Amino acid sequence: MKKTKEQLAIKVSVNTIIWNAMLSGLKLLAGLFGNSAAMLSDAVHSLSDVLSTAIVMVGVKMAGKQSDKDHPYGHERFECVAAIILALILVSVGAMIGWGGVQAVISGNHSEAEVGVIALVAAIVSIIAKEGMYWYTRAAAKKVESGALLADAWHHRSDAMSSVGSFIGILGARLGFPILDPLASVVICLFILKVGYDIFKDSIGKMTDKACDDAVIEEIRAAVLEDEAVLGIDQIKTRLFGDKIYVDLEISLNGSDTLNEAHSIAERVHENIEEKFPKVKHCMIHVNPKNL
Repeated sequence: MKKTKEQLAIKVSVNTIIWNAMLSGLKLLAGLFGNSAAMLSDAVHSLSDVLSTAIVMVGVKMAGKQSDKDHPYGHERFECVAAIILALILVSVGAMIGWGGVQAVISGNHSEAEVGVIALVAAIVSIIAKEGMYWYTRAAAKKVESGALLADAWHHRSDAMSSVGSFIGILGARLGFPILDPLASVVICLFILKVGYDIFKDSIGKMTDKACDDAVIEEIRAAVLEDEAVLGIDQIKTRLFGDKIYVDLEISLNGSDTLNEAHSIAERVHENIEEKFPKVKHCMIHVNPKNL
């Protein structure tokens, strides 16, 4: 499964790098020849996609490594590291684009020259292409349950949203409102910052042993109590480890059960949980005797 995950992630990443490189070139030329600050900002955003996708490839590759002496619990958190780096890149790019737009709006130094129709066409092409990349990457991320790949998909979606902002700004400038072109850069900045924040928040949660959602915990609880030999659950703790789940359980068993019987029950509960919850990488069960 890990090998398949790596292969699919790398295939998707290479394809999106090629498309992003071509799209960035188109936007850059359209921004220069079309006299559009918004399109130039959009081109910078697309260029950041190339770098971010390369980071995702490295993260997925490292996360797929087998456990070793230095990392006995595996390397899944490298995906979180890749996603955090991606979020920081997004925030940096967004801040740079936003600052340039704000300066242009405040100073009034936006160009009075007519924005070319080529910039408008490039914005439309970008919206369609980046939305397509979002769904393409998202489908692969869901299939292999990759947080880093899903973060990259949202990066594509943020680029599509920024291109919508470019389109509105460029169209407004062509209709006689040139200030709308740099103003679009500010709007693009806000979209990028929001996506970067969401990715960062999700990745930090996985890096700091955040618990699973209450619904998942209740499903695990129900699965444990399916075994009639389990008299109760004294404690249940979960933590996210990259895209995997670790479960710590304390269950009550009949105090008169032999050690072999208690072990057999605990093993049965353990296997049931890992079978019903594929994301559970490890389940630790502690048995407490209960006198009847």
